[in-house]
Amino acid sequence: MVRWLAVTALGAALLGPAAASAETVNIGIVLPLSGPNAQFGINAKNGIEQALQDIKPGLGSLDVKLVYADVPAPNAAAAAVQRLVSQNQVVGIVGAFVSSITLAASEVTERTGIPMITHSFADQITSRGYRYIFQVAPKATTFGEKQFQYALDIAAKAGTKLSKIAIFYEDTAYGTSQAEGIRKAAAKAGVDVVIDDGYPLGITDVAPLVNKLRRSDAQVVFPVSYFNDGLLIIRTMRQQRINMPVIGGAAGYIVPDFQKGLGEYAEDVFSIAPANYDAVPDIASRYKAKHGVFMAHEALMYGAALQHMVAAIQQAKSTDPDKIRNAVAALKKCDGFSAGIPGGCTAFDDKGLTSTAYPIFVQWRGADLVTVFPESAAKAPARWMGAEVK
Repeated sequence: MVRWLAVTALGAALLGPAAASAETVNIGIVLPLSGPNAQFGINAKNGIEQALQDIKPGLGSLDVKLVYADVPAPNAAAAAVQRLVSQNQVVGIVGAFVSSITLAASEVTERTGIPMITHSFADQITSRGYRYIFQVAPKATTFGEKQFQYALDIAAKAGTKLSKIAIFYEDTAYGTSQAEGIRKAAAKAGVDVVIDDGYPLGITDVAPLVNKLRRSDAQVVFPVSYFNDGLLIIRTMRQQRINMPVIGGAAGYIVPDFQKGLGEYAEDVFSIAPANYDAVPDIASRYKAKHGVFMAHEALMYGAALQHMVAAIQQAKSTDPDKIRNAVAALKKCDGFSAGIPGGCTAFDDKGLTSTAYPIFVQWRGADLVTVFPESAAKAPARWMGAEVK
């Protein structure tokens, strides 16, 4: 089922000298606003709306209308995007958080020639030779490689040599791609992967996985999962007193509800992340004041995606989607929400993949996430097995 919402925000700056005094531009927003990933969609929506409010003073008489499609599952994506294009005449699309939804949605945007900006991770998104899809975050295998490498580096600083690890991953496009990055990085470093197990999204019984982990000699576990799966895996681990370091795979590991759901079990859990709110304290403080929680990564990333799309529309001085696509591809935006992405900008290579962004490591400290690695981005030292790493 696809639910439709429309939010109108009046903006500032003419598209060009010939533009009407109050030209309306429709941008489609595809997100899971219901279903198991609804909280991610809601967070992204909150970030998008703050990002649009922030750029109002620079938009003059341009009327930016956000047309929302609630798409909780991949099988609803094609119809949703087709409706945005044919009925709502959108000139660009931002979304869809879940990689499998983004893959389905981008089939339609490619066919209809509508630019789409996503922060979904799956490698396939920009490896198909498509012209109209852009990723503001690195691809999943890069996240997997850095998820492993950063853990290896921090462990070494703490005096621990990693030789055996475990990987759990959910069997969607996101999970399998990111797990492949971990696997390849471990092989390159000569580290044994003693458990390498996929599982279905929405798993309800993780006891077999955790029992296998408890019997193994793994030193670290790398779970790549969305929110509910991540909570279940870690809660079961800690209840069984398996206290090895946990290196989460972004997604469900870096949202406010993670700590709310786990309490003390969340403390010192690491995760790879595409961005963290501590890089843009002013934007983050305004978000927290309004919503009562810290700005999750998807709010920051999709806010940056929306601002990049609007800036491209202004630069193109046109509502022609093809001209907007070319402006998206050419633009390097390094202010506003884009400044909060590691690397400080949104920009794309000739495949549509980010040319500037890189993953970071965050770690739970009470109810906050703190950037701890690499050192160039860190706001505090990492902790390994409870001890601060110098």
